Amino acid sequence: MFDQHIEILFNREINSGIFLMGLRSPEIAGESRPGQFVMVRVNEGIAPMLRRPFSICSVYDVNTICILYRIIGHGTELMAGKKAGEKLSILGPLGQGFILPRDNENAVLVAGGIGAAPLYFLAGEIKNHHMEFMAGFGSSRDIIPVEKIIEKPIGISVATDDGSTGYAGMVTGLLAERLDQIRKDAGSTTIYTCGPLPMMKKVASIASGRGIKCYVSMEALMACGLGACQGCAIKAASADGETCYHSVCKDGPVFPYQVIDWSNI
Repeated sequence: MFDQHIEILFNREINSGIFLMGLRSPEIAGESRPGQFVMVRVNEGIAPMLRRPFSICSVYDVNTICILYRIIGHGTELMAGKKAGEKLSILGPLGQGFILPRDNENAVLVAGGIGAAPLYFLAGEIKNHHMEFMAGFGSSRDIIPVEKIIEKPIGISVATDDGSTGYAGMVTGLLAERLDQIRKDAGSTTIYTCGPLPMMKKVASIASGRGIKCYVSMEALMACGLGACQGCAIKAASADGETCYHSVCKDGPVFPYQVIDWSNI
């Protein structure tokens, strides 16, 4: 983990209100793994005071990490105004990342909207595997162009809620159809997912019903990113009824789906 003031190399709007920011740090880039995140101080002043968590969505040239973000409030609005050459205070990489698939596994990546960020990084790292990447968006206007994020050519099956592009309906419907088509003799399958909580809850249900291994990348509000403040606690599944919690920042953000209490989501 490093705490650095890092130069912004670029800050590009790649869709309406969605930006890709490149930050030069050989140290953080060298230690980053798919599923990990960084904490960003978006302003040197007192407002906003707390850092914001952002998934690492790719690493360029071994020296640069990229984060994908949408303007949703004051902090991200400030970020969108940053220019190349300016610096940001970055803490990272943080958290537990994805466990990469074994050589004989099918990797099925399921993303929802801006939640695609850590899965882009994962897709770029997966080698010598059969991989399917599915991404769900509200409409064709919301699609995030993967070719602007990672250099590796990746085919993505798109689902849109309004049916304007690709599969007509939620990406979880597309997932269920594709899993039924994957040949059982082609090796085991692992699902990796990140996106809105209702979507991931449905993905976890599909995985459970088919006995498929599944990792979920949880999102939560964070104050420290280190597990000290307990602000990102989520209820853990418990076989004996005892109430316990996971810290998304320290224990996750990536979890096997079985350890989450989905009834509480």
